[in-house]
Amino acid sequence: MPPRVQPAPVPPAPRKSGSGWIWALGIVSVLVLGVVGLFAVMVSSVSSAAGGSASHGVSGGKGLHEVVLEDNDSKNKIAVLSVEGVITGSPIDADGRSLVDLIKHQLERVAEDKAVKAVVLRVDSPGGEVLASDEIYILLWEFMEAHKDKPIVVSMGSLAASGGYYVSAPCQWIVANELSMTGSIGVIFHGYNYRALMDKVGVRPSITKSGKLKDMMSGEKTSEEELPEERQIMQSMIDESFGRFKEVIREGRKRAAERNRGEGKTLVANWESIADGRILSGRAALEQGLVDELGNFRTAVSRARKLADIEDADLVSFDPPMSIGSLFRMFGKAQSEANTVRLDLGVGIQSKLPQGRLYFLSPVHAH
Repeated sequence: MPPRVQPAPVPPAPRKSGSGWIWALGIVSVLVLGVVGLFAVMVSSVSSAAGGSASHGVSGGKGLHEVVLEDNDSKNKIAVLSVEGVITGSPIDADGRSLVDLIKHQLERVAEDKAVKAVVLRVDSPGGEVLASDEIYILLWEFMEAHKDKPIVVSMGSLAASGGYYVSAPCQWIVANELSMTGSIGVIFHGYNYRALMDKVGVRPSITKSGKLKDMMSGEKTSEEELPEERQIMQSMIDESFGRFKEVIREGRKRAAERNRGEGKTLVANWESIADGRILSGRAALEQGLVDELGNFRTAVSRARKLADIEDADLVSFDPPMSIGSLFRMFGKAQSEANTVRLDLGVGIQSKLPQGRLYFLSPVHAH
C-alpha cells in the first residue's frame, strides 16, 4: 500500500487584538497636547507680563493686543472701539475689568500709536448706569480735547438709546442707520414695592433706623408709610442728572458743529421738547440734529477717513488677552453659578439690573 499522506497542518487563526489600546493612545495624545498648549499659553502670559504687556491691572493700555480687522495694506490705522450691551461699572470679564476700564485703556493705545489717525466708536446699547455713562463720556471728551487730530466717529447699531446716546454725544460725528433706535433722553430710578406680597404670606418687616429717611424708597413700605420727602429727594436727584444729560448733549453737539464747520447737523431750536424719554428713529434723530448722517458702519469708516484726511487705512481693534488666570476664574465662576440655589416665587418681576441706582436707560430694555 502506498504510504498515507498526512494533510498539512492548518495554521491557527491570528488572535484578534482589541482596539482599546487605540482609544487609550488617542486620549493620552489629546491630554498631552492639551498640557503642552496650556504650558505655551502660560509662558506667553508670563512673557507678556515681563515685557510690559501684562493684563490691564498691571500696564493698562499696553496690555491690550492689537487685532487687524481689515487689512488694506496701509500705513494708516483706524481704531474700532465698541460700547455694547448695558453700560455698567461692574466687571465685564474674568479679570475684573469694567467697560469704563476697557475704553480708558483702548484710548491710551490710540493716543500712543501715531499710525492711528481716527476712531470709530460702535455703539449698540440701551444705556445703563448714570455714573458709568458719565465716566465714558468724560474719557471721550478729554481724549478729543487732547488729540484734535484723531477724530472720533460714532457708528450707531440697532440701539443707541439713553446712555448709549450719552456716550455718543461728545464725539465729532455721529452716524445712525435710519432704523436705529436712539434718543430716550432721560433718567429713571426703578424699583419694586412688594409689601402687599409680604402681607399676603404673613411676613411683616421689623425696622430699627437712625433717621426717618434711612429706609427711604424701601420696597417693604406701605403707601401710607412712604414720606412725601422721599419722592421729593429722589425727584431732585433725577432732575439733577437729567440736567447733566441735556448739558452733555448741548455741549457735545455745539463742539461737533464747530469742528465740522457746517458739514454736520446742529441741534434744532426746540430739541428739548423731545427730551422726554421717547425713542427716536435714526431719521427722526437726524431731523432734530442729534446725529449728523444716516448710514452704516462703512459710512462711519468713510467719514473717519475724510475727517482724518487720509485715503485709506487698516481697521484695528485693541483687545484684552486671554490669560490663565482668566480661564481659572471663568471656570470658578461657572462652578459657583452651578452651585447657586435660586428661589422662584412664581412672580416674574426680578430685574437683571441692580436696584437702588440711577440709570440712563430705556425702560423697555431694563429687564
